[in-house]
Amino acid sequence: MLYKACQAGDLGEIYFAKAHAIRRRAVPTWGVFPDKSKQGGGPLIDIGTHALDITLWMMDNYEVESVSGSVFEKLGHLKAAAEGNMFGPWDPETYEVEDSAFGYIKMKNGATIFLESSWAINMKDSREAATTLCGTRAGAEIIGGMSKDGGYELIFNKTTHGQLTEETLSSGGSIAFFEGGSDKEEVMECRQWLEAIIGDKEPLVKPEQAFMVTKILDHIYKSAREGHEIKF
Repeated sequence: MLYKACQAGDLGEIYFAKAHAIRRRAVPTWGVFPDKSKQGGGPLIDIGTHALDITLWMMDNYEVESVSGSVFEKLGHLKAAAEGNMFGPWDPETYEVEDSAFGYIKMKNGATIFLESSWAINMKDSREAATTLCGTRAGAEIIGGMSKDGGYELIFNKTTHGQLTEETLSSGGSIAFFEGGSDKEEVMECRQWLEAIIGDKEPLVKPEQAFMVTKILDHIYKSAREGHEIKF
């Protein structure tokens, strides 16, 4: 719904956005997640990628001017910080990746995106795979993540007849003993991919878009290492 609203121009020119991928304490303790040589990085490439992806898609803007980044390894090596982890304490001795990372992305048309990502940070408001969009006609934000029960919420904000207003989605109600006829997300994802292969239908995700998401994340790491803005 938000993508359709953006495409229809309901938000106007989207000139500022936030990409949210914040977990208060949810470091994955299985597999190779803490292993930098195999994983490549921490929350930035694990969950930050989804928040950035949805934000760029909503803005329909992949023309990047420059990237600045800050990467922190502050809590990963602290035993006390690991105790409250959702997946059980991680091992500070073998933790090799960042615990939080932030990016400032400037587009060629002047639009700006702030990307925040963490597996562990002392921040109460957790949001994951979420975005905030600020346009000239209206704003919108997806709120969801570990700190919100009941999944995700979409809120539009604007001015209506001289007053600031907010619009949220309303429930269509329910019928006893019937969950509804909508397909699950994973079924819809498989269907659109198969239709692209078999029926030559335009895929929902373009390879050049996915490449730009990865390139931005890589340059955030590079900016943090080198201590300066990276021009594209």
